Amino acid sequence: MRVIKLVLFLVLVLAAVLAYNTAQLQRKKTAPSAAALAPVDEAAAAQRLAGAVQIPTISYSDRSAIDLTRLEALADYLQIQFPRLHATLQREVVNEHSLLYTWPGRDLAAPPLLFLAHLDVVPIEPGSEGLWTHAPFSGDIADGYVWGRGTIDDKASVLAWQEALEILVASGFQPQRTLYFAFGHDEEIGGEQGAAKIAALLKERGVKAEFALDEGGVITNGVFPGISRPVASIMAAEKGYASFRLTARASGGHSSMPPRTTAVGAVARAVARLQEQPMPARLAPPTTDMLDRLAPEMPLLLKVAVANRWLFAPLLIHELGKAPVSDALLRTTTAPTMLRAGIKDNVLPSEASAVVNFRLLPGDTLAAVEHHIRDVVADPQIEIAHEGEAGNEASPVSDTRSAAFALLERSVNEVFPNAVVSSGIVIGTTDLRNYNGVFERRYNFVPTPLTPEDLPRIHGSNERIAIADYANIVRFYVRLLQNLNS
Repeated sequence: MRVIKLVLFLVLVLAAVLAYNTAQLQRKKTAPSAAALAPVDEAAAAQRLAGAVQIPTISYSDRSAIDLTRLEALADYLQIQFPRLHATLQREVVNEHSLLYTWPGRDLAAPPLLFLAHLDVVPIEPGSEGLWTHAPFSGDIADGYVWGRGTIDDKASVLAWQEALEILVASGFQPQRTLYFAFGHDEEIGGEQGAAKIAALLKERGVKAEFALDEGGVITNGVFPGISRPVASIMAAEKGYASFRLTARASGGHSSMPPRTTAVGAVARAVARLQEQPMPARLAPPTTDMLDRLAPEMPLLLKVAVANRWLFAPLLIHELGKAPVSDALLRTTTAPTMLRAGIKDNVLPSEASAVVNFRLLPGDTLAAVEHHIRDVVADPQIEIAHEGEAGNEASPVSDTRSAAFALLERSVNEVFPNAVVSSGIVIGTTDLRNYNGVFERRYNFVPTPLTPEDLPRIHGSNERIAIADYANIVRFYVRLLQNLNS
């Protein structure tokens, strides 16, 4: 039996090596030569991005706290800084503060395309101001970077699109098909007043884009263990979102005479059960596509495991499940986020509650999540209800073998020839979730290079982007639109 197992293992290794060599040979045959990229005045572009960062378009959960004049100031700033595109494209202000640009194509019968970014940013965590090397809204340009909130998420994308369009208009470029550029003003708090309103307007006009592109995927370096090349992740789906409130009620009273189960104890037990019994992990698209695309770059044993998922799926799930970021690719995640109970340390609260947030893997439904909660908690004392909105289902998984994905991949290869293009799933939420019905396929990608040290900067302190990296985002957008015409 041991001999048979050894022979089987050697056969699998040989198969993986042959598959790897074939992939490498194919890559050498098809890898594009470096394209002639658009000239970008990097210093001037950085200055314009810095100016946008200095306008604090902060979204707060309490909408009454939002300074809407900042959004108006940013819209005016864009008009001043990018006069050619504003003289050429059709510009509409939607619901007072979101922006929709339309560039009619030569072929009005061809399906249009939709490109997204958002104008707003998250607040600075109170008390964290001293952690910033440069003030959060300074827009300082120092040490080769533009510093400040929005330089990664997501003003860099808004400004890079504007830079790219200004360059293309100046060059006399005319798109073959109609292009829409939608910049919502409240993505960070759900997009109900921004993206959702733009989407409703486009639906009313009968717009159906061949594909839509938004933030959510980046170029990482050093994030995937064992892979030395940068990885450009063009995400092909987005996880769903739902929160549930667990509430327990009991008799109040003095803490010196507690019952066997208090309201706090019942809620704590329910939360513990949900954490101990998460929804099951599985390898599903687009995670499987991500693994297939990355396999040629992996160490040999991982190549073997990925190439033979029929046998090694449990091992892959076990290994990927060790880190939160990769575990999130495998399952609908369970995250207790809020607890509420009590008014004094010696008073038994008559009510206690917890909010648990779930990010749904494609294939899991809101109904399945609620069934899972009720089944695991299994306590009639716990009242289970949706927190706030009912949530949203996970997006459909877009085809990574489509012409649209190939176009994105080609554009990445031409601007970032050292990167390996992969796919994946957005584990957070983006404005694209508001556009269902407006596109045939959806992808998430902004070519911002990020290392493991950069990831905490997103919504954290010391957000920044390298001037050269920002210029390459502009070049990528230019190249993408040029490739649409070819």
